[in-house]
Amino acid sequence: MSKPAFGPLFFFAISFALSLYFMFAAVQGDFGLFRRAEILAEANQMRDQLTKVRAEVAQMENLTHRLSDDYLDLDLLDEQARSVLGMVRADEIVIR
Repeated sequence: MSKPAFGPLFFFAISFALSLYFMFAAVQGDFGLFRRAEILAEANQMRDQLTKVRAEVAQMENLTHRLSDDYLDLDLLDEQARSVLGMVRADEIVIR
């Protein structure tokens, strides 16, 4: 009887190399642990940004409502007109 051309050491080396490859892919690959951590950090950052944008939208909706036909805030209208036109009353003092 002759010995097989490839011994058990060869199969062990191949199995070890494949195991290393799959472990590397599980950690460093496109769907690996590091990428998952990056995605979670990015998701948290986007949630924070969404919260800020929602606050800005709520503020703009409030200002829009206060200048609408149904409800007119005269103080806000006066402030906006002065800001846009750059005008002041004769009895006012402007400090910049």
